[in-house]
Amino acid sequence: MFRDRVEAGDRLAERLRGRVGDDAVVLAIPRGGVVVGARVARALGAPLDVVVPRKLGAPGNPELGIGAVAPGVRVLHEDLIARLRVTVEELEAETQVQLREVERRTARYRGSRDAPAVAGRPAIVVDDGVATGGTVLAAAAWAREHGASRVVLAVPVLPASIVPQLAEAADEVVWVEAPRRFGSVGEWYLDFTQVSDAEVTAALADG
Repeated sequence: MFRDRVEAGDRLAERLRGRVGDDAVVLAIPRGGVVVGARVARALGAPLDVVVPRKLGAPGNPELGIGAVAPGVRVLHEDLIARLRVTVEELEAETQVQLREVERRTARYRGSRDAPAVAGRPAIVVDDGVATGGTVLAAAAWAREHGASRVVLAVPVLPASIVPQLAEAADEVVWVEAPRRFGSVGEWYLDFTQVSDAEVTAALADG
């Protein structure tokens, strides 16, 4: 169990020491991942920024992820899409809705600052945990698209069963806890209070 995201970030940073270069950039996934990422960035002396992925929800069941998007990239669960018989039109409509939300959130969090300089540098994609992997896969794809020399997915907790899938999308996957029995990310935190947009903006300003 982690006391909160701050402790989780500190413990994750310990796992990352010596595994990334001095020129690495931390790309945190809002909102909770930014609190974790801020601790990692501070410990490693790395710049902190955000990448904003969004889950693509299934028609009639938005909580069921059929993929995810980040700026300029889309990752799809093709088998699930086929099984649910999601039409091309439904998929495109949901993609456009979520891309608009990606743009809105990115502008809110980053403000007038430019996107991080990722090309030729190791990128550490950080979230507060992984359940299904869709959004971190989209974030990893974004880092690849922007020329990261190496992509490291780093989270405090994730189900052991998902590690092979994440390892296909990243050069390395780093975690603190990888239980075989996994219900949700929140059950691994004593304090899993929702992070506000204001907290995200403040963390990025400090980073």
